[in-house]
Amino acid sequence: MNGNDNSGPKTVAELAEQLRGFAEDRDWQQFHTPKNLAMALAGEVGELLAELQWLTPEEAAHAMADPELGGRVRAEIGDVMIYLTRLADVLGIDLVRAAEDKLTEVARRYPAERVRGSAAKAVRP
Repeated sequence: MNGNDNSGPKTVAELAEQLRGFAEDRDWQQFHTPKNLAMALAGEVGELLAELQWLTPEEAAHAMADPELGGRVRAEIGDVMIYLTRLADVLGIDLVRAAEDKLTEVARRYPAERVRGSAAKAVRP
C-alpha cells in the first residue's frame, strides 16, 4: 500500500480489498479482530480530536488552510478511514449500505420540515 500512489482504490470496496491484502501480506489478519480494530479506531479518532481540541470553531473550520495542521488532520482522517474500513470488512458489513440505512433512519427521526435549524435531540418513538 503505497501512500504516494494515486492509482490505488477508488471505492470503499476496493479500499477494503486493498487493506485485506495488506494485512494478509503481513500475516496481520490474526490481530485484526473486531475488538482490536474497534480499539485502534477509537485511538485514531482520539488522535484526530487532539489535533482540533483547542482550536476555536473558526480555526477548526480552516484547519486545512494551514499546511502543517492540515497535513496532520488529513493523516488522522486517513487512519480513521483505514481502521473503519478494515473493521467493517472483518465484520462483513457493507460500509456504504450501513451509512445509507442509518441516514434513512435519521431522516425518519429528524424530518427536515420539523427540525430545520435545531440541534435538539429527537426523542425515540
